[in-house]
Amino acid sequence: MKVSPNEPFQLIYTLFDHQYLGYLFESFVIQLDSEGRLTFSHQNISAKNAKEFASGLDDNDYELIKIMDSMQPDIVVKHFEKKKIKADDFFLKVFDPKTGDETKQEQIIAHVERRRSKIMPLLKGKRLFEMGNDGEPAWKEIEILKEEASVLFHFRRNEDNTHYFPTIKYQDEKVDFQYKGAYILCNDPAYIVIENKLYSFQKNVDANKLKPFLNKKFIAIPRKIEDNYYRKFVAPLVASFDVYAKGFDIKTEKYELEPTLYFSELASNGGQVATDLFGNQTNSNTLELEEAKILFELKFQYGKHKYKADHSQEVNVHVENEDDEYTFYRIKRDLSKENKYLKFLQETGMPLKSSQSTVPLGQAFSWINESKKFLEDAGIKLIQNGKNIKKYFLGKSEMTVEIKENIDWFDVHAIVKFGDFEIPFKIIRNYILKNIKEIELPNGEIAVIPDAWFEQYSELMAFSNEGSLEELQLQKHHISLVKELTDSNLAQMSLKGKLQKLNDFDKIDDFEIPEGFKGELRPYQKAGYNWMRFLRSYNLGGCLADDMGLGKTVQTLTLLQSIHGEQDAGTSLLVMPTSLIYNWEKEAEKFTPNLRILNYTGVKRNKDVTLFSQYDLVLTSYGIVRQDIDLFEKFHFNYIILDESQVIKNPESIISKCVRELHSSSKLILTGTPIENTTLDLWSQMSFVNPGLLGTKSFFKKQYQIPIEKRKDEDKTKKLYSLINPFLLRRNKSQVATDLPEKIESVRYCTMSPEQEEAYEKVKSAYRDKIMKEIESGGLGKSQFMILQGLTKLRQIANHPMLADETYEGDSGKLEDISFMLDNAINKHHKILVFSQFVKHLKIVAQYLDEQKIKYAYLDGSTKDRQQQVENFQNDESIQVFLISLKAGGLGLNLTKAEYVFLLDPWWNPAIEAQAIDRAHRIGQQNKVFTYRFITKNTVEEKIMLLQQNKKQLATDLITTEESFVKNLSKADLVGLLD
Repeated sequence: MKVSPNEPFQLIYTLFDHQYLGYLFESFVIQLDSEGRLTFSHQNISAKNAKEFASGLDDNDYELIKIMDSMQPDIVVKHFEKKKIKADDFFLKVFDPKTGDETKQEQIIAHVERRRSKIMPLLKGKRLFEMGNDGEPAWKEIEILKEEASVLFHFRRNEDNTHYFPTIKYQDEKVDFQYKGAYILCNDPAYIVIENKLYSFQKNVDANKLKPFLNKKFIAIPRKIEDNYYRKFVAPLVASFDVYAKGFDIKTEKYELEPTLYFSELASNGGQVATDLFGNQTNSNTLELEEAKILFELKFQYGKHKYKADHSQEVNVHVENEDDEYTFYRIKRDLSKENKYLKFLQETGMPLKSSQSTVPLGQAFSWINESKKFLEDAGIKLIQNGKNIKKYFLGKSEMTVEIKENIDWFDVHAIVKFGDFEIPFKIIRNYILKNIKEIELPNGEIAVIPDAWFEQYSELMAFSNEGSLEELQLQKHHISLVKELTDSNLAQMSLKGKLQKLNDFDKIDDFEIPEGFKGELRPYQKAGYNWMRFLRSYNLGGCLADDMGLGKTVQTLTLLQSIHGEQDAGTSLLVMPTSLIYNWEKEAEKFTPNLRILNYTGVKRNKDVTLFSQYDLVLTSYGIVRQDIDLFEKFHFNYIILDESQVIKNPESIISKCVRELHSSSKLILTGTPIENTTLDLWSQMSFVNPGLLGTKSFFKKQYQIPIEKRKDEDKTKKLYSLINPFLLRRNKSQVATDLPEKIESVRYCTMSPEQEEAYEKVKSAYRDKIMKEIESGGLGKSQFMILQGLTKLRQIANHPMLADETYEGDSGKLEDISFMLDNAINKHHKILVFSQFVKHLKIVAQYLDEQKIKYAYLDGSTKDRQQQVENFQNDESIQVFLISLKAGGLGLNLTKAEYVFLLDPWWNPAIEAQAIDRAHRIGQQNKVFTYRFITKNTVEEKIMLLQQNKKQLATDLITTEESFVKNLSKADLVGLLD
C-alpha cells in the first residue's frame, strides 16, 4: 500500500535475520493516523525514491538508506558475481557446507559487516524495529539506548582453573544478559540487543568477547594452559578494559619516558675487506663497502621496559610469575611525548618507518655527526646496538686543507683528525679514491669517513699527485678547482707569484697583433687571440669552440704568426680532416703569407721528418698521422693544433691514441661541436690539450658523465663547467652579433675523392681535345656550344659524378663536406638554405637527408605547393633545411628564418649568387647570415671563381647568363679552365 508524503508519516528502520548474511536492515515509511500512531500502511523506500519523503528525512537518514540499499542480498550478489544469477541460487552455491567457497564466504561476511558498523552509530535518535514473520516492518520496536554501557571482565583463579566471565553495567546498574535471548547485531564495535534494548559499549568492546556468554555463565581455563592464556589473552584485556581479578594482582605503574635511538650495521653479503691505517687487513667482518647499511631503531623505555616506536598503545601489560603468583603490571605510556620525539627525528632528516630506518653507511654517520648535539639536547640517547662487533667512532671528524703556490704547480697540505687521532693525508686520499668509507683507528674503533669529504674533495684527491712525504701536488691547470675550494671555504690558499695572475683569469692582458699578419680581427676574434696568448704564457692548452662561421681559422693563424715571428720558435703541427687542407693553405696564404708552410699529405710525401724543422707550420690530416705515427712521435713540435677535434672524441679510437703520442710544448684544439654525443667527447678532447685536467676516464664517468647524463645533476654540470671554463672559449652568433657584419661570406674548398678525380680527368681530357680541334678548324665563336657543354659536364662531376653519369657508384668529396657542414649547423639548431642550379644535385643531398631521417623543405621547378614549402621552413622548428634550385628560388621568396646559406656550385654570374643569398638576408631578418660557397679545388669551379674575380666589372655590367660568360672567354681563359 502506498504511503502519501503529503499526509503525516514516520520513517522507521527494520532488521531481519538473513540465512547467510546475518542481520540486515531495511528502511520504511509508515503512514500515521490522526493520533500520530503507526498504521498498517507502509512502503519500502530506497535511495531512488527517498527524496519524495524529504520532509521527514535528515542527512543521517539519506546515508542510512544508501548503506542499507548496498547490503541487500541482490546488490551483494552483483558485487561478487559478474554473471547474472538469482540471489538464492548464488548463496546456496557459495555457502554450501560441502562444496562452498570458504574464501568468498569470508569476503561476503566482511563486506556486510563493514556496512553494519557504519549503520550502527547513525541509528541513534531513530526508530528501530524487528520485522515480523509476515513481513510486517513495525512488528516489535527496539529501544536504542542513548548512553554507552560498560563491560567488566572477571577472572577468578582457584586451585584447578580460572573462571572468566564478563558483566555489563548500564547507568551503574547491572544488566542481566545471559539466557535472555540476547543477540549480537554488530561485532566490531559490539552492539547487542537485550530484551528489546540496543546496547553500545565504551572502549570499543569486541562482541566476540561477549558472544560466548549469551548462554553460558563462565568459561573455565585449565591450569595446564593458564600461563599461555594469561599472556596472550588476559594481558591485552588488562591493557584495554576494566578487569576485576581474584587470585592474581594487577598493578598500574608510571615511569618517565626515556627515548633511545639504537644503530647497528646490517649484515652484508661479503666484499671488500676492511683495512687499517696502513692498508693492512683487519679482523673486521668483510663488507660490501658501497652497499653497507646502518639500521636505526627508536625505542621508548619506561623503567626496565622497552617498546618499539611503532607499537603505540596507551597501556602495555607485562606478566610476571613468581612462585606461582601472577602479577600483571600495567605500564602507562606518554603517547603525546613519543610522537614529539618521532616528529623531531623526522625534522632532523631521520624519518622512521615502523620505528626503523635503513641508511647507507656514509650518509648515516654524516647524519650522526650533524645531529649528535641536537639529539643530546633533546634527551635522545644514541647507542650502538649488538655485541662482539666492531665499535664505531662517534667523535668529531675534521679536515683542514691548505694550498700553496710552488714554481709551476700547487702544493696541497692537509690535516685530518678523528677525535685526538691525526691521520696522514695521503692515507685518507687513498681511501677516498678507492671509495673505502671505514678506517680503523689506533684504538680499534672504526671511523667512517664523512660523505661530505667524498663529495667536496673527490676532484682534489683524483687530480693530485703524490709529492713530498706529507704533501700532494696539483697541476696549474686545476686553478679553477683551487679557486672553487677556497671560495667555498673548503681550503686556505696562499698565492703570491705567477700563479696568482693565473687565478685572476678574468683579467687577460691585451696582446698586439703580430707583424706579418695581413688582415683585421673583429673585437671578439681579438679577444680569442688574447685568450690563446694568455694560455700560451702558462704553457696551457685550450679549446677554441666558436660557432661555425665565426673565424676559428683566422684567430689561430694570428696566434701562429705571433709564435713564429719569434726567433727559434720551432715548428707547429696542424692536423685536420683531409678536406680542410686546401682551405687552410688558402687562408694562410691570405692572412699569414710569411709563414713557411709544408703540406705533408699525399702518397708522394717525403717522410724525412727532419725536414719539418725548415718550416713554421706543417699541415697534415688525421689519416696521415695515423699512418706515420712512428715518424711524428720522434719530432717535438712547438704547437700541436687539431682542427675539427671532435674526430678524437672516442678515447679508444686509434686516432685518439695516436695524437696522444705526439710531443709539443703547447696544444690547441678547434671545434664547433666539443660535445656531439656524450660528455665523454669532452673528456677525450680536453685530456689531450691538458692531460689530467679531468682525471682518469673511469673517474670522469663516475663523477660527471653518469650524474650529468643519467640524473641531470645540475651541481655536477656546474662543477665540470668551472673546471674547463678557463680552457674552453665558445662564442655563438647571438653573443657576438654586434661584432658581425650583416653578411659573412666564406669559401669552403673541397677535395675530390680518388674515384671522382679519375672521372673528372677522363672527361676533361676528352673535351679539351674536342674543343681545341674545333677552335683550330672553326674559330672560338663557332665552338661556344661545345665549350659550354664541356664546362657544364666538368662542373657536374666537380659536384658529384652521378650528375653526369647515373651509373657512377663512387663517392664525392664535396658531398662529404656538405654533409659535415649540414650536420654541424643542424646540431646547433640553425636553419640553412641550400642552393644549387642542378636539380640532380639537390636530389642527391635530399637522399642523404632522408637516410639520416632529417626533415627538410624542397623547392624546384616542378614543386606545386611552393608557398607551403616556404611556410613549413619559416614556421616549423623541426624543419631546419630548405633545398632550393636556382631557377625556382631566385625570386619572390622571403626566408628570414635562415642563418646559413650554402651555395653548392659557383654560378657564372655573381649577381645571381647575391640574389640567392638575399632570399635569407632581407627585411625582417634578425639573424646574421653566413654564406658558404663550396668549391672543388683543382677543378673548373675554382678557375671560374678566379675568372669572376679578374672580370669582376665585366661580370657586373654584362654577364647575365652562362652563354654570355662563355662569349667573353678568350682562348687563354679557356686553356686555363681546361688545363
